[in-house]
Amino acid sequence: MSTIKTVAVVGGGIGRSHITEGYVTNPDKFKVIAICDLDPARMNALADEFGIERRVTNFDDLLTMDDLDIIDVCTPPMVHYSMIMAALKAGKHVICEKPLVGSLKEVDEIIAAERQSKGILMPVFQYRFGNGIQQAKAIIDAGLAGKPFVGTVETLWRREADYYAVPWRGKWKTELGGVLMGHAIHPHDIFVYLMGPIRSLYGRVATRVNPIEVEDCISASVELESGALGSFTASLGSADEITRIRLAFENVTIESDHAPYNPGAALWKILPRDEPTRQAIDALLKDWKDVAPRFQSQMSRFHDHLMGKGPLPVTSADSRRALEIVTAFYHSSETRTEVAMPIGPGHPKYDSWLPEGFR
Repeated sequence: MSTIKTVAVVGGGIGRSHITEGYVTNPDKFKVIAICDLDPARMNALADEFGIERRVTNFDDLLTMDDLDIIDVCTPPMVHYSMIMAALKAGKHVICEKPLVGSLKEVDEIIAAERQSKGILMPVFQYRFGNGIQQAKAIIDAGLAGKPFVGTVETLWRREADYYAVPWRGKWKTELGGVLMGHAIHPHDIFVYLMGPIRSLYGRVATRVNPIEVEDCISASVELESGALGSFTASLGSADEITRIRLAFENVTIESDHAPYNPGAALWKILPRDEPTRQAIDALLKDWKDVAPRFQSQMSRFHDHLMGKGPLPVTSADSRRALEIVTAFYHSSETRTEVAMPIGPGHPKYDSWLPEGFR
């Protein structure tokens, strides 16, 4: 039996990065056999560039391809839910870009559908991968960092009129949110990945940079289940662009590289509190094996999981935690109250975080 998994990429925008970074770099693991896009010109250009023969504009055509293993959803957010559910029902494995879906209710329905499907769902959080973040994760998981104290996340990017010229951006019904959904969701996921689950959040959102429906500035104070504290700040009005994550633990302080779109790749600043900690970290990392950044490692580890060789690198539960942060932000900002987690059925924004009039 061939170990190469066949892939259909749906959406040629961000889908191009999936092909170039995730599949071309893993030729022994994947083969892209189909492209699906509503724009024939973009679809054909992408297919011609990478020698992909099957080209379809109807998503349902992919569901009947018996030789197709994985459907990779890279479409605008408003159609993620229906595509994921249809692909899982067809028994396909699914990779899906962020945000996974538009409510906690929908993500819980997808988790339930996944349990009944032969297929496995992997949400995309490609910023988790690269030497910098993976070394930080190894130090924390080995217990060398000690008790977490505080952490800060700054997502300071720049988006102007040309970005919002794309018709579905900046609108509640199609983008499902603003800087929380399309930008800061990645660094917030990294924070939880390294520091642990959030117990409560008090946040505010505002639209101050662009004439759009959704927010482009946010700030929050969070408390973790461990008792550690954190702060989140993001804006799409920065003159330059950085992503900065700084985490203070009992034995070490860790700061990310400041690259906005690939903060996990370069080595992070690791500041041990004392010499014994430094020596223990040096010993842990002495035989470190390179971890490629972004999609290359995430897709490679997904293949490993499908072959029974490792854990699923990102799970639907991970995506739920990310969307829980989004839900808490919107509810807290609207009500001026602290929001406790987890958020379940019965919460006012469980079915949808969209404002009234946009649902």
